[in-house]
This record gives sequence, structure tokens and C-alpha cells, in this order.
Amino acid sequence: MSGKDDTQWPLVILDRDGVINKESANFIKNADEWIPIEGSLEAIARICRAGYSVVIITNQSGIARRLFTTADLNDIHIKMLQQLKDLGGDIEAILFCPHGPDDGCQCRKPNPGLFKDLIHRMAVRLDGVYAVGDSERDLIAAHAAGAKPVLVTTGNGKKTYKDIAGYKSRWVENLPVFDNLAAFADFLLKPAD
Repeated sequence: MSGKDDTQWPLVILDRDGVINKESANFIKNADEWIPIEGSLEAIARICRAGYSVVIITNQSGIARRLFTTADLNDIHIKMLQQLKDLGGDIEAILFCPHGPDDGCQCRKPNPGLFKDLIHRMAVRLDGVYAVGDSERDLIAAHAAGAKPVLVTTGNGKKTYKDIAGYKSRWVENLPVFDNLAAFADFLLKPAD
């Protein structure tokens, strides 16, 4: 394996909306609305071919808001997985929070519940594992779970970058930032010097 900071489990965690596919203020409600960001699926396929497992952790409050159903979400993921399979990539697991922002659950990011669920399900440590997101809540949840937060400036990433610019926190000051998932994959898969 040729990544940086190798762990016992070669794993990468990704947010979905704004990282893999285009973000929508109106939510991605069906498979027709799910449009990958240019180069994102190819980046995931490259990461997979390098020996990493890829897991998606995503908030999907549109279910609680009754904008779409779990069946609609499954259709979206089937489309994503098929397009990824056509490129030689795969997703190990998709963990999602169906709750709304006022439901008080522990799985909705910025809470680290889904990350802790992943630790339990896959018997894995997250120290050294990159978790890529485009929003502050992605970064906070990853950090709270012990993963290494990474920001991409697709989706809400440019706004997030501006919002956190003044934070006085060591992990924020040392936060890796990339233009997109393809640029992160270039970094991850760069041979060690």
C-alpha cells in the first residue's frame, strides 16, 4: 500500500453530498438528481485500486423532512455504486443518519455517532484514517471520533474554509485542504519519498 500514515486498516471515509456528488440546497431527492462531481468517482476507484476500503458517512435529513424515502436513498446509492463499479471502484459501507437537526440523535454530524458505529461494526481504529468532508460538521465529527479531518472545497467547502479560517485550534490550523476529491487522491496515493 502506498498511502501516507498507513493504519492497520487501509481505510478512507468520505462524506457524500458536496464531496462525491454535487450539492443541492433543495436536497438530492432521487437518483435523477444525483450527479457526481467531475473526477470524484474516478478518484474513489483509484483509492480502491490502491488497496483502501472506502466508507461513506452522510447526513440524510431529507428522510426526516419527508422529502424522500429510504427507498429513494437506496436508488441513489445503487446508481452511485453502479457508476463506481463501472470504473473499478467500490464502497465498503454507507452509513447514514436519517434524522432531522432537532431530533437529538447522536448519529447526525457534527456528532460522531456514525463514526463510532463504524469503529464497532468494522473493529477498526480511526487514528490515521482520513475523513473527507466539505462542511464544518463533517470535520468536527471526524475529529471527535479520532479520525484525520480533510476539507475539500467542492460543495460547501469554500464557505467552510472561510468560516473556519480564524479558528484557534491546532487541528483546524493543520487541516489538509484540497480542491476536490481527485486532488486528495493524488495526495493520498503519492509514493512516499
